[in-house]
Amino acid sequence: MASGDRRQPQAATKPAFGEEEAAELVDKVFGLKAVWVRPLPSYDDQNFHVKVSDGGEAEGAEEYVLKITNSEDSQQPALIEAQTRAMVFLSAHGFPSATPRLTKDGGIMSVQEGGSRPGNQKYVVRLLTYLPGTPVAKIAAPTQLLYDIGKLAASLDKALTEQFHHPSVSSLHRGQFIWNLANVPLLEQYVDALGQNEYREVVEWVIQQFKEKVTPKISSFRPCINHGDLNDHNILVVPGSPRGAAPQYRVSGVLDFSDMSYGRYVFEAAIAIMYMMVESAEPLRVGGHVLAGFESVVPLTGGERAALFLLARCPAAPAPCLEDMTPEPPYFLQKAACTRLSMPWRQSDTRVLAWASWPTMVFCWLQRGATFISSSMRFSSQKRSTN
Repeated sequence: MASGDRRQPQAATKPAFGEEEAAELVDKVFGLKAVWVRPLPSYDDQNFHVKVSDGGEAEGAEEYVLKITNSEDSQQPALIEAQTRAMVFLSAHGFPSATPRLTKDGGIMSVQEGGSRPGNQKYVVRLLTYLPGTPVAKIAAPTQLLYDIGKLAASLDKALTEQFHHPSVSSLHRGQFIWNLANVPLLEQYVDALGQNEYREVVEWVIQQFKEKVTPKISSFRPCINHGDLNDHNILVVPGSPRGAAPQYRVSGVLDFSDMSYGRYVFEAAIAIMYMMVESAEPLRVGGHVLAGFESVVPLTGGERAALFLLARCPAAPAPCLEDMTPEPPYFLQKAACTRLSMPWRQSDTRVLAWASWPTMVFCWLQRGATFISSSMRFSSQKRSTN
């Protein structure tokens, strides 16, 4: 995700290494021979899928992701260390997180120069284990997977908050980081970049609603460490055991910890809900399944629940504001997605009755032991169609 406290345009800070240079980095920093290198999508940084071996033989090669962090974030090594140590911690506690390959010097990362950008820019380089799977964005997510993603979001934050201890963790206090939902009001400084269009109207409305309805209550929301970017491209899945005719999936990977920060449990719920809505034909019905999974681990308080619907609108707000600094908009927040997500917010309350079904859906999951609840959803849909 974007560097929310960015001071320079993305074009000046994003690494620009070629495949040959990436292979040279793998050799220079990690002492491994890259036998295969392919670029991977990345918003702020540069990622390469690499196959490596000690002797340069393709047979038995191990797979990794070479991650080259942008030059601005690379100036915060303590933050990157905290993110990487968190990944190691989560992997050790059973979460599907990548772990770093140590450098030749025994470190988890190295600072290197290179690439085609002008000047002697420096970048933090890491080699992370490659996680198999398909991004959730590329499948039709069944309700069980939505539940599991909500449960994962809560479990991950809970584990980090209660058990992750490292000297670098203090760097996760990111007061100017606009992707932290607590900092939605900071978007006001970017609104003029939108000109006069529909996105400005939506963003201004979100900011104003946040200041009126969330800011006075935010201190009552329970604090935690947020992953902060559980979008449908950062969660990988593989086929699971079939259940009837419907395909099933299990989560095989959680990617991109660059938005980690101290936040609130309800923020993570809102972020997961919003991103799972992006590709759904019925986005407002998705939230109940994600929320049910989340609340199976961390039940929300009444105040947190009351703010959730508004908070679920907030993760999309920074992207349009930063387009002048990011010539390539986020792959998961294209304008089409922003348009789809903004439509329900401008409609009257009678057009968002699906929101009222979320508590019922949570109850159904709990009563049925987190099993498929298509019958209750059909009833809910029929009831709304008669109103």
